[in-house]
Amino acid sequence: MERIYIKNLNELIGTTVKVVGFAESQREQSSKLTFIDLRDITGKVQCVAFNLEGTENMRDVTMESVIEITGEVKARPEKMFKAEQPNGAIEIEVKAYKVLSRAEGLPVLVNARSNNEAEADTRMDYRWLDLRKPEKLLTFKVWTELERAFVEYWTENNYIEIHSPKILGAPSESGAEVFEVKYFDRVAYLAQSPQFYKQMAMAAGFEKVFEIGSVFRAENSNTIRHTTEFTGYDAEISYIDSHFDVMAEEEKLLAFCIQKVVEKYGEEIKSTFGVELIVPTIPFPKMSMVEAKAVLAKLGIKSEKEGDLSSEEERELGKYVETELHHEFVFVTDYPIDIRPFYHMRHEDNPKLTKSFDLMYKGIEITTGAQREHRYEKLVEQAKEKGMNQENIQFYLDFFKFGMPPHGGFGMGPSRLLMKMLGLESIRESMFVFRNPRRLNP
Repeated sequence: MERIYIKNLNELIGTTVKVVGFAESQREQSSKLTFIDLRDITGKVQCVAFNLEGTENMRDVTMESVIEITGEVKARPEKMFKAEQPNGAIEIEVKAYKVLSRAEGLPVLVNARSNNEAEADTRMDYRWLDLRKPEKLLTFKVWTELERAFVEYWTENNYIEIHSPKILGAPSESGAEVFEVKYFDRVAYLAQSPQFYKQMAMAAGFEKVFEIGSVFRAENSNTIRHTTEFTGYDAEISYIDSHFDVMAEEEKLLAFCIQKVVEKYGEEIKSTFGVELIVPTIPFPKMSMVEAKAVLAKLGIKSEKEGDLSSEEERELGKYVETELHHEFVFVTDYPIDIRPFYHMRHEDNPKLTKSFDLMYKGIEITTGAQREHRYEKLVEQAKEKGMNQENIQFYLDFFKFGMPPHGGFGMGPSRLLMKMLGLESIRESMFVFRNPRRLNP
């Protein structure tokens, strides 16, 4: 007999079916009557075993065991279920069952929702059990739709997909947040971004590219927003006039992708997470770093670092933008050169500022972007200013020797985006498997 998904049982009342899944709960009413709530990837259903001959009447089924059930789909009396219960109007009268894999002594609860900080390490230790919870499944269904929409937008708008190497001969960003690895007889580095290779694609004449791939950051941080390895969404485009062209493209991209998620999962997100997902209007609000600092000063928020925003400043700026500008996104532009990498283009009228931006969503930075410096001499000059060893990055500088279009792009962290979309407590809840300085398993 072919397996039937639980979501399809409503159409099969009166027929005998085979279902498989996890035993979410087991309730023994008597030696002759047992109830099992069976869960598969599409939902759950109550199964009733009454006086099964030659068996233990399902009393041997432990919580979260994997079982196979054959039985008749029956309608339940209306007074026996709540209208909001999925598949509550039906049940399966068990004719036969088989324990495919027995579960013993669960270290974490699966049939109870929890993002409790006290339990976080244990849940992460047994992440595969934590992921059995329906809200975790929904999280990754949403991620799947979100990523599908990103790829759809990019491919429909003539972007070319690339896959850049993750083992590099030189760090892809300035700063110390890089993992060194032994590479035969020399030192290599795990990629902090695909930045150098996106720009190589611009030199190759690809004009518009995107990449979805792993990013590694040696940030010794244990916060709700940091992780040492994550999936990055990156894009780069040629023949731009300024960083505002890049921002305009990202606005359209995000509005398109969030619309797709709302259409498919908006109601389920609202009922599961209590979040009304809003499709953003275009254009997004924009303010320079100087303007953002002025707003924060008026709000009485102390500036921890000139030219950059602390986590608290991002949160308070997000609240201000939502309240006063009625938007969940805001671009902060024109970061000073000491905050940005050497390859960011500088303003002609103020060379201390870069043509760069960060995108904040609900009070957290999810994107960094800029117009890049495409002129070889300028790039070499800026690298020297930053104290870069030119020999180490000469392979990158060579991309600019033989003609390079004006270009710019951005890198986005979808884990942070998803965390804020669903109102999750921490970035670890939006990642399949989480990494921080203390965690290398599972």
